[in-house]
Amino acid sequence: MKLLRLVFFALVIRPVLLILLGVNLRGREKLPDHGPAVLAANHNSHLDTLTLIALFPLRDLPRIRPVAAMDYFLKNRFLAWFATNIIGILPIDRQGGAKEGANPLQACEDALARGDILILFPEGSRGEPEHLSGFKKGIAHLARGCPEVPVIPIFMHGLGRALPKGSFILVPFNCDIAVGDALFGEEDIAAFMARYEAKMKRLASELHLPVWD
Repeated sequence: MKLLRLVFFALVIRPVLLILLGVNLRGREKLPDHGPAVLAANHNSHLDTLTLIALFPLRDLPRIRPVAAMDYFLKNRFLAWFATNIIGILPIDRQGGAKEGANPLQACEDALARGDILILFPEGSRGEPEHLSGFKKGIAHLARGCPEVPVIPIFMHGLGRALPKGSFILVPFNCDIAVGDALFGEEDIAAFMARYEAKMKRLASELHLPVWD
């Protein structure tokens, strides 16, 4: 399976995303060269995850784990096999918090303890193309539970047009990605969320994009 994942990203994803779409990356030096770490990005397209993974050397594939909803990606046998073995998702139960005493972020914390790099989308799900939805507080709770782990804000623009939600046809729009300085968790959830949103607004302005309200 490791070989299949390597071939998929080397011969399919990298040529399509980094050449056909023409990714313009700012702040590459701010990407982590080792784990544990969390990449916290905006989310408009299934291409978001693939593009973020493709930014790293192929040797790092085993330690890069996109956090994904179990109820969506494990809903049928083929999708479950592809998502877990080729994309390498870390499936989480979105209903886990409803169980008494359960920690819905336990799988994420365990992965970080192993030194993995997580990809997480604080909006929760894909929104309308190039439109930012509100951030959910899960990222702040994860950061508070793992205060020594850097949370790296990433703003992406263009992938929502290249492959918007509900579309299966790839359109060659250029993609801009800006990587910000790392944040670290703190006890005050609201304060962390305010700092994260401010970082994302700054990254959007660096790409000369309108800042949302």
